[in-house]
Amino acid sequence: MAVKTPAHPFYERLSLVLIGILSLGYIIVQGKEVLDPLIFGFLFAILLFPIAHFLEKKLRLPRAIASIVSIILLLAFISIIIYLVGAQISNLASDWPQLKSQVSQSLDDLKDWIHGAFHITAKKQMSYVNSTTQKIIASGTDVLGTTFGAVSSLMLFYTFIFIFSFFILLYRRILINFIIWVFTDNYESIVRDIVENIQSILRQYILGLLLEMFVVACLACTAFWLIGAKYAVLLGIIVALFNLIPYLGIFTALLLGTLITFATGGVNQAALVAGSVLGIHIVDSNFLLPTIVGSKVKLNALITFLGIILGEMIWGLSGMFLSIPIMAIFKIIFDRVESLKPWGYLLGGGQEDKKSAMKKMKPAAADKA
Repeated sequence: MAVKTPAHPFYERLSLVLIGILSLGYIIVQGKEVLDPLIFGFLFAILLFPIAHFLEKKLRLPRAIASIVSIILLLAFISIIIYLVGAQISNLASDWPQLKSQVSQSLDDLKDWIHGAFHITAKKQMSYVNSTTQKIIASGTDVLGTTFGAVSSLMLFYTFIFIFSFFILLYRRILINFIIWVFTDNYESIVRDIVENIQSILRQYILGLLLEMFVVACLACTAFWLIGAKYAVLLGIIVALFNLIPYLGIFTALLLGTLITFATGGVNQAALVAGSVLGIHIVDSNFLLPTIVGSKVKLNALITFLGIILGEMIWGLSGMFLSIPIMAIFKIIFDRVESLKPWGYLLGGGQEDKKSAMKKMKPAAADKA
């Protein structure tokens, strides 16, 4: 059987692929200000689509009104979370004298340990601290200006997200028809299948994340309440929220939970809280995440971790959030395009992908024989 020779040599195709990847990466980095809120808006629109569809079909609301009501419901849900966190933080602020006393005692113990370990007197330590404090105060205006600018940019970012979500919900039919129209009629069924699967899997992924966050919050609040931590609800919400950041968020939650508990309850409770956070993370990563979330996107751990690192390098914290759903979109496309199926297998590597690969290998082996 004659082997079909590729039209272009391997090194030429590889060079074009690398140039394309570099060009795409440059566009992504330069277009962060627009693409970042646009992708978040796309994810929120997919999540809110069933609500908007229900309002349009069952309540007979116009599409624009249904889209606005869906956005308002999302804002109400976010406001409830912010209210719960804010109420707990206000309670924490009321215990400021106790926190100050605990921190002062801890600093005294730290100074004694530094003096004993490094033979640096308390006077030299305070001199260094005072000089550093004066430098911070001297640059206080710049710090305040930077903080105000960061908060303003963050609020503008969230505003753009909701605006994009509204317009994607409003013009979703035009967008889908455009995507289908771009390709020829021969690929219409494949494009429709890809669009439908992207909507379904991303919606399941987002709902899975919310369910996982709720279960982790319940487990954490219960564990901290049994330990006797003073701010069990606040610590549970912190663990659940930071748990949304794959792999790296748990360390931030561990640090914050340990510090707050140490400031309000002492070393023993802080150690128990740290152990509880690690135990919850083990349960989450081995049972909750594969069952609730992992079964939806079907990405292997290596690719997921690499994607998170690349996402952080390109877009920072938001890139870490978006890396998994973006890779899930790519996997859906790769699995349905014949020439890209090996890349889909690389991203997934699950049992179904393995069976599919074995089926392709058997005819090849038969031809060779």
